[in-house]
Amino acid sequence: MHLLAQQNISATPKTAIQLTSVEQAELSVQVPHWKVIVSEDIETLRRVYELKNFLTAMEFANQISTIAEQGDHHPALLIEWGRVTVTWWSHSIGGLHLNDFVMAAKTDEIYITL
Repeated sequence: MHLLAQQNISATPKTAIQLTSVEQAELSVQVPHWKVIVSEDIETLRRVYELKNFLTAMEFANQISTIAEQGDHHPALLIEWGRVTVTWWSHSIGGLHLNDFVMAAKTDEIYITL
């Protein structure tokens, strides 16, 4: 996870190539709690985080929004009482890119600090 989390990213260009299933499997080792989910024919990377309460969930989501802005790469966030579901994918290519795994690792690092 640390190797991915230390990388800097920028928006995924429209000309980027989606990761293959082999590449996804190799990167998944570094973010083992994340699952590749196909939603509306688009591969996404998703994890549900359990938190103490709603305020902690909001704090977590706000910290994710900060790294999303820094990397110009934005997830879908579902905030509930004591739970945040985070979904990363590269909108520009309609699937998964290295950027999504980097942001998943960065999200995990934020969670560890809560």
